[in-house]
Amino acid sequence: MDDSELFWRASMVPMVEEFAYEYAPKVAFMFLAKGPIPLAPLWERFFHGHNGSYSIYVHSDPSYIGEEPEDSVFHRRRVPSKPVQWGTASMIDAERRLLANALLDFTNERFVLLSETCIPLFNFTTIYNYLIRSNHSFIGSADDPRKSGRGRYNKAMSPAISISQWRKGSQWFEVNRKVAIRIISDRKYYPIFAEHCSPPCYNDEHYIPTLVNILLPEENSNRSVTWVDWSREGPHPGRFDWRNVNAEFMNQVRFGTTNCTYNGKNSSSCFLFARKFVPNSLKRLLELSPLLFG
Repeated sequence: MDDSELFWRASMVPMVEEFAYEYAPKVAFMFLAKGPIPLAPLWERFFHGHNGSYSIYVHSDPSYIGEEPEDSVFHRRRVPSKPVQWGTASMIDAERRLLANALLDFTNERFVLLSETCIPLFNFTTIYNYLIRSNHSFIGSADDPRKSGRGRYNKAMSPAISISQWRKGSQWFEVNRKVAIRIISDRKYYPIFAEHCSPPCYNDEHYIPTLVNILLPEENSNRSVTWVDWSREGPHPGRFDWRNVNAEFMNQVRFGTTNCTYNGKNSSSCFLFARKFVPNSLKRLLELSPLLFG
């Protein structure tokens, strides 16, 4: 299917809300990657023993022709893809392509976007329950008055999108089925972003945060569940290699942020995933997996 047919099929909603059969709700793990998943062995341990509670979708560059082993959870999980260029509308195309493929499975109820540098911070059961039981989606969405926020707004977007509606947030979102359908079925705001948001305006930081703020603000917690280090200057977040990965650092990432809410109440559990971990961190991460997964 081309994208238009894929989005059309994925946007269909059953008129009868109750399922005609018993099923286990699943979390769709959607990986936006350039090629292979170098941290796959860590994810294999994370998913082990939980078949039927998750789905995996991978969007990699079309030039990548490698294949994961048959016993891997990533085996044949790639969706038909197109080239992606950082900061452009092609990034949103890839995200919507992943969402649409995952929406075709009606048992997928939560959808989390990850990269090949992401890691899980807790075991599968903890993350699964956190997402399935949440009343909200997790999309970073803030009215940022700085040059890197409101300063990226293009007046040509008016009147469809006003500067008061403009939002900035993390690319790495997690959404429920209702929000996912609205994202892939949008035909009003996507063309405006595609035409009027180009670097230094970055679609992946503004399109979904702004769209959800306009259409479904009550569905959003206005925060991401993926930890990223923006303490260093520059357009890209901090990267972590084997020298950074130790128990003290991982516990700081897991438990160091306590100023968030979950289902309307203050929570000490704010992040479920973290990035950017480079390939040479894998050995240390595997050694620490008992700490992460129990």
